[in-house]
Amino acid sequence: MTNRFLGVRRAVLAAGSVAVLGLVAGCGSGGGSEGTSSAPRTESGSATSSAGGAPTGASSVPTDAVSNSLTPSAPPASASVTRCHTSELSASAGRNNPGAGQENFPVVLTNESHRTCTLYGYPGTAFVDASGKQLGPDPERSAAKPETVKLAPGGSAWAGLSFANPEISGAGTATPAALVVTPPDEEDPLKVAWKGGAVPVSGDESSVRLIPFSPGTGA
Repeated sequence: MTNRFLGVRRAVLAAGSVAVLGLVAGCGSGGGSEGTSSAPRTESGSATSSAGGAPTGASSVPTDAVSNSLTPSAPPASASVTRCHTSELSASAGRNNPGAGQENFPVVLTNESHRTCTLYGYPGTAFVDASGKQLGPDPERSAAKPETVKLAPGGSAWAGLSFANPEISGAGTATPAALVVTPPDEEDPLKVAWKGGAVPVSGDESSVRLIPFSPGTGA
């Protein structure tokens, strides 16, 4: 009886030892798994930075692309060259160059400033008497295509002013005191003493025509 009890007790103790060893082994396995999940991940691109979530050590945008996107585009070479203002210009009327029943005068603007500027298009012109009253109708613009004329300091551009010879056309005439010239896109005019004689101011052939600015003085 005693030997049987001892045998059973040994069997129970042996079984308990196996169970305890199994439990210990199970706890060790579970602890190892938990430790692995809480450890920092070291795979490339797996960790995130605090500056926006971009993967550490790997940029989603190439450095050159970032640099280019932050560099402002260079302004056009002509961006610093603006139109000529009235205060920078002087005006004159060149010598008549008649032909085919037409009187042709160059209206000249000269850059008196210390910078380069541009003229584009047509001048505003009007013949006036001594009191400043306009004589004749507004000039008509030709269909010629304008060009941008760049004026260095001291440089000039001319626009053609022409009308039919009143002696041939039979138009009514007047002798202006001055020609008022307004540079393109400006409001302030320049006044030029008129020495070209009588101009047409009434009748069917009283139109004065303009051609756009070209480089030079038209001489």
